[in-house]
Amino acid sequence: MGSKFIDFVRVGSKIVCVGRNYAKHAKELGNALPEAPILFTKPTTSFVSNGGTIRYPSITSDLHYEVELGVIIGEKASQVPKDKIMDHVAGYTIAVDVTCRDIQEQCKKERIPWTMAKCLDTFCPVGNFVPSSEIDPFNTEVLLKLNNELKQHGNTKDMIFNVPSLLEYINRHITLLPGDLVLTGTPEGVGPLTRGDEIYVAIPHVTEATF
Repeated sequence: MGSKFIDFVRVGSKIVCVGRNYAKHAKELGNALPEAPILFTKPTTSFVSNGGTIRYPSITSDLHYEVELGVIIGEKASQVPKDKIMDHVAGYTIAVDVTCRDIQEQCKKERIPWTMAKCLDTFCPVGNFVPSSEIDPFNTEVLLKLNNELKQHGNTKDMIFNVPSLLEYINRHITLLPGDLVLTGTPEGVGPLTRGDEIYVAIPHVTEATF
């Protein structure tokens, strides 16, 4: 199932994202812990592949990085129970949820969607496809370096909702199709980007990417 999703950027129909899935990240932004997964989406036009460039849009003055484990769907999933949902996973990737933090905060104040904060072109940088057999979604490190300085280093064991719980919740309400990407939330340490910055992200000893 895995090999045909090496080019998942071209295959998938959508990117489903999860907010506030690490307690320390919620705390650093002054947010309450969620009682259920917080979902939003990005269009596939947000993708930028390993080695690509993240655009710094003129509409923001506070662009942020958020490193995340990405889950790549291998088989259609709709109403699949939690104990079967991992059979629908083809693999994983390392990803960045790029966010206009100032716009997001304004949207939250006005109680309107985060679209312009999350969905712009190049706002979903992704690494390479990693087969599911090479990743333990319950205990996987993710890290991000900005200009070679470590900024984020988390582990999926600290997720509020683990990967099967997220996928079960999502596919209960939103059908997941082959090649779709699910971003599982970011650990603490998010921060600002400036023009010309270099981002390095990795699942240590497994895969890495630079933007």
